[in-house]
Amino acid sequence: MEWLGHAKTTFTHSPTPLPLNKKDGTSTDLVSICYEATPPCRLNPLLFNGHLQTMWTAIKNDGPPIHYKRRLFENEDPNFKGSFAVDFVVPPFSETDESLPPRTVHFTEEEFENIGSLDTRPMLVTLHGLSGGSYEIYLRQVLAPLVTAAGEREWAACVVNSRGCAMHKITSNVLYNARATWDCRQTVKWLRKTFPNRPLYGIGYSLGANILTNYIAEEGPLCMLRAAVIVSSPWNLDAGNRALQRTWIGREIYSKTMGTNMKKLIDLHYDQVSKGSRLDFAKIRQAKYLHEFDREVQGPTWGYPTEGAYYRDSSSVDSLLAVRIPLFAISAKDDPIAQDEALPYEEMKRTKYGVLCTTTLGGHLSWFEIGGTRWHARPAVNFLNTMAFEVELDAPGNVNANGSAKGEELGDIRFKPMNRKWAP
Repeated sequence: MEWLGHAKTTFTHSPTPLPLNKKDGTSTDLVSICYEATPPCRLNPLLFNGHLQTMWTAIKNDGPPIHYKRRLFENEDPNFKGSFAVDFVVPPFSETDESLPPRTVHFTEEEFENIGSLDTRPMLVTLHGLSGGSYEIYLRQVLAPLVTAAGEREWAACVVNSRGCAMHKITSNVLYNARATWDCRQTVKWLRKTFPNRPLYGIGYSLGANILTNYIAEEGPLCMLRAAVIVSSPWNLDAGNRALQRTWIGREIYSKTMGTNMKKLIDLHYDQVSKGSRLDFAKIRQAKYLHEFDREVQGPTWGYPTEGAYYRDSSSVDSLLAVRIPLFAISAKDDPIAQDEALPYEEMKRTKYGVLCTTTLGGHLSWFEIGGTRWHARPAVNFLNTMAFEVELDAPGNVNANGSAKGEELGDIRFKPMNRKWAP
């Protein structure tokens, strides 16, 4: 417990940080930008540990009002057939749709046909946490100051909802997992084509942070995002699973709650999920904990023999070493879900493209300040604004003939971080 909610902040990074140039002609580096973006972490002193911080997320408040219009896309890859929902931030409106989350309606066909733009606003692509969606307060607290900024500093934004989440009705038996990068990839390609002048950035939370890191790593030097923020990522899923099972509260509160939420998702979409499925729904209904759910769902769905094999193959801890864009990760050391022992401390020291900021307090996607705001939004927004408006970044895909990023030294290429065991 830190005195009066004053958390200590620590940065882990390479001893040779990524050099960057500012638009005013001065030089800087990724570590300096992350340091300067991070204000002191002063949290609600009544929520003095990670459990209290995390459990306070169950106390709902309205949070900043963000309005969305939704578009359903069909995935173009036959290996991942089915629809997914992308919610685009739009100006406030008065319409309602009871079939969608609050402040969310569908685009009309005419509206969507005319959505393209040649403007140069930066655009943020957001991935939410496990079984969440665009309505989550933790992500709206980051979106609000960006999309309501005045003049040339105004952002555009969208949220890629995981299949079946945020009241999306799935259209195939393909759901999502911790390395489900396919819908994010198609969205980014579509955004690049539809908004050719907008620099694209990414932010992911919890499971969405793991997915986003995997996506960025899979794209490597060709990634179309210019920079990204990773919040409360589980990073090493196998280590995190073992840590959850080690304690009563980890097993009976967090793992059971997450397992129950995922079982509800399966029940909600049973008609589609069960079509041509390899799943044993009787065993799924008997599962109590998240790892049991993953054993009965992710294993049979994707061909993993055990949940451990799935966790090891889906973790983003090694993927970090294949990232080739500036990445700012924010985690709390007292996070009871994405636990400290699973964080990539050593990996961060081996890449100039990443910086890990850890706070001694904050819980999981929490960091509650007095008044209900969440501290993580401050460094995230500061970092994104700096990268978008103050730093000169190479255009996406600025690579050498050998596939390396311009100015990158390849070093030891014997270790290939994206050698995955699962393939479609």
